[in-house]
Amino acid sequence: MNKHVSQMAGLGLAALMGLSASASASDIPVAPEVTESGKLSVANTIDFAPFEYLDADGKPTGIIIELAGEVAKLVDAELDVQRTPFPSMIPGLAAGRFKIAWETFSAKPERLEQVDFVMFIKAGIAASTSPEKKDDFAGDMPLCGKRVGVSAGSGSDFLVDKLSAECTENGKEAIDKSVFNTSTDIIQAVLADRIDARVDDATASSYFEVTSNGKLVVLPTLYDVAPLGLAIAKGDQATADMMVAALAELFENGTYQSILDKYGMGAYAIKEPYFVDTMDALRAE
Repeated sequence: MNKHVSQMAGLGLAALMGLSASASASDIPVAPEVTESGKLSVANTIDFAPFEYLDADGKPTGIIIELAGEVAKLVDAELDVQRTPFPSMIPGLAAGRFKIAWETFSAKPERLEQVDFVMFIKAGIAASTSPEKKDDFAGDMPLCGKRVGVSAGSGSDFLVDKLSAECTENGKEAIDKSVFNTSTDIIQAVLADRIDARVDDATASSYFEVTSNGKLVVLPTLYDVAPLGLAIAKGDQATADMMVAALAELFENGTYQSILDKYGMGAYAIKEPYFVDTMDALRAE
């Protein structure tokens, strides 16, 4: 280990809190498991465009897949994407089945009891519907009384429960929530008129608005604008140090912004990646 690597490893949690300058590839402290296996193993749904999806040749691609590939290069490892359902990710980390669950997680107190996060992007939550139904979503509480689809265990799932309670508290009809396992299933349900709207991450919603060729439109109200991050097992400092340092290099050398811009998501960039182990560590972006 050279002098710079020793310094980086010695920073520990201080580095995670963003006190270190961006590192070159040689400065990145590689987690022992990655060194031993030669692989950067990442749990991912491969079903949340533009962050991850299968291309026309059936290969995983998207913002997260490309970022993970660049991190793998920096730590001199092979990228190993383990396709995993979203609801299984946090339990899988807690059980030690994998070290990194790379999705767009929002930090919540109940999640932070089991995992830590490395924040790498920001977004809110938005609702999408068909153009002919857009005018039906009006007022301060546009989702009340509507049939709404969400991904199981996602931030949207919890948000819709909260919004539905607010509807009934204000004398309005509750939201009729349907839970789906994949984003594709939710979109198909909207297009087939089985539900009125899809509630999901605003970045993905914007992407689907473009790629649906006008079949979906994003409603103007944004909810819960916040940073989003990848998840690691609680207290796994070695993996956290590695991911913060590797992402910091991608931020510094322009790769991060280039990948976001490629998918039309440049506006959702944050200033730097950072570690979150408590709600107090979240930053306003």
